[in-house]
Amino acid sequence: MTARPSCEASAAAASKVPEVTLAFWLIKIAATTLGETGGDALSMTMGLGYLVSTAIFAAVFLVAVCAQVRARRFRPLLYWATIVATTTVGTTLADFADRSLGIGYAGGSTLLALLLLLSLALWYRWLGTVSVDSVHSPRAELCYWVTIMFSQTLGTALGDWTADTAGMGYVGGMAIFGSLLALLALAYYRTRISRTLLFWAAFILTRPLGAVLGDFLDKPLQSGGLALGRFSASAALLGFMALCLLLMPQRAAARARH
Repeated sequence: MTARPSCEASAAAASKVPEVTLAFWLIKIAATTLGETGGDALSMTMGLGYLVSTAIFAAVFLVAVCAQVRARRFRPLLYWATIVATTTVGTTLADFADRSLGIGYAGGSTLLALLLLLSLALWYRWLGTVSVDSVHSPRAELCYWVTIMFSQTLGTALGDWTADTAGMGYVGGMAIFGSLLALLALAYYRTRISRTLLFWAAFILTRPLGAVLGDFLDKPLQSGGLALGRFSASAALLGFMALCLLLMPQRAAARARH
């Protein structure tokens, strides 16, 4: 009589991604903002450049993903460390594509959008779903993290494009992406639109929001920022994430039932 509940609990615990709650989105926005300030700190403040910084962050990302895949259960600190790794490598990789390769924000965003769609298409072809509820096998995890890395990189390019090229500024960019996320939240509660589609749309949009928010925090006052400095802003964001994890403990998402 007790075997079935035990099996269900074991199945839920086997998921190594967190349940999608308000805390998840708060930490996600903070992590994406940290990716912007942290990536810029290494590439610009420390003067390592986009290519070298991308290589460093890519190595950290690979190590974090390997540790995440090898983990036997959901570990919040490891999961969010991997998310931060995707945001930092996404920041420097997008800047390298947009600026160093000279393809611009439009070209970079288009290329990255195609790569993101390709990763989602391959994931669906291999596993028949792109729902985060199905991420409980090594292959699904690899698809999940590659997709996240491309979504973070695309979000960086979109954020910079909106704030700089489109001339909306940092506050304008935050208003645009914040409004779009609010519309997605409304769609979640008021419509029957696919929850998987809404999740990935929101996941992608939190990245450009984090990009413009990060620039707003560390850019000089004359450029429309708060001039907190990249290292100070990064430290504050790390503190905020730690506080959220302490006050709002997370649990693993339940596995999808087939």
